[in-house]
Amino acid sequence: MPRGNGSSIFYHRIEVCCEGYRRDQYSKRCVPDCSQSSPDNCRNGFCRSPEHCECFPDFVRNEYGVCIHTCPIECQHGRCYLNGTCACHRGFALDQETRLFCRPQCSKACGTHETCVAPGECECSPGYRRTPDLGCQPVCAPDCGYGKCVAPNQCECFAGFIKRPQRNVCEAECYINCENGFCESRYKCQCREGYRYDLNTTSCLPECIENCGHGNGVCIAPGVCRCFEGYEAHGTECRPKCDRSCGKYGRCLAPNICGCGHTEQHCLNGKCESGDHCQCPPGETHFVDRCLGPNQLNHQLSTNEKRKHFNLQLGHEFNALIGRLFNLV
Repeated sequence: MPRGNGSSIFYHRIEVCCEGYRRDQYSKRCVPDCSQSSPDNCRNGFCRSPEHCECFPDFVRNEYGVCIHTCPIECQHGRCYLNGTCACHRGFALDQETRLFCRPQCSKACGTHETCVAPGECECSPGYRRTPDLGCQPVCAPDCGYGKCVAPNQCECFAGFIKRPQRNVCEAECYINCENGFCESRYKCQCREGYRYDLNTTSCLPECIENCGHGNGVCIAPGVCRCFEGYEAHGTECRPKCDRSCGKYGRCLAPNICGCGHTEQHCLNGKCESGDHCQCPPGETHFVDRCLGPNQLNHQLSTNEKRKHFNLQLGHEFNALIGRLFNLV
């Protein structure tokens, strides 16, 4: 269905697929989606309508919704006879509905919201998890807020609380976005763990340690950074990346810029040696903050922008090398 406002050149009309449909990556058309009822999205069948998977001939849907081979090709947890029938292995029995594949058997009946996954072994059904006191209980992600989880990803709100459109969390009626959180009152947003409230967007933004390395990346999820070009992830922060090794006596200060020793003299395209010295490759000379070849110097000073850059770098080099020896007032 269309979303947006086509009445102004500053807005665009964006078409999104209706609920139960997805965008096909090849035809770009909206097609039925069977991903919720079929783990492999009906790979060996045809998705006729939302969550309605029709298996190809000689395939059948097993207990997990996957289209699997049947006899005479293969029989799940059994073997095929020449007449096309399936004989189950020990601890398994033919599926009562189709009689085309074998399912595990449990001598004792499994509990509520449990499934027999292996001979004599019961586990919680998909969308449920085991609790110490109440057995298998439904899971809602994110949690329901001011409500209770009555089925997998299905919340029932307490009295006086509502679910806003396109959201499955119970909250108070409010006038702020409160993404990644839920409204406690009309103007108060309770953020989920790992998020903090941002006054400008009135939403909860993910938190990362030291802002992904002092602003060298973008925090896209709690503790997860997407680093800018020239930086790479080290744990929970983004650090500059130098294609060449900075050597034993240096460290990478910025993308492809090494800092030598305690003075941190810049050494672009070079390698730090002992004595806080920048060692350039053979045939190149250290100029201000980088190693340059014989024909590169004029090019580096060809524009005002580049000359401005080198003036700033000269100030850094002065402070790094001899400026600390002067006490300028």
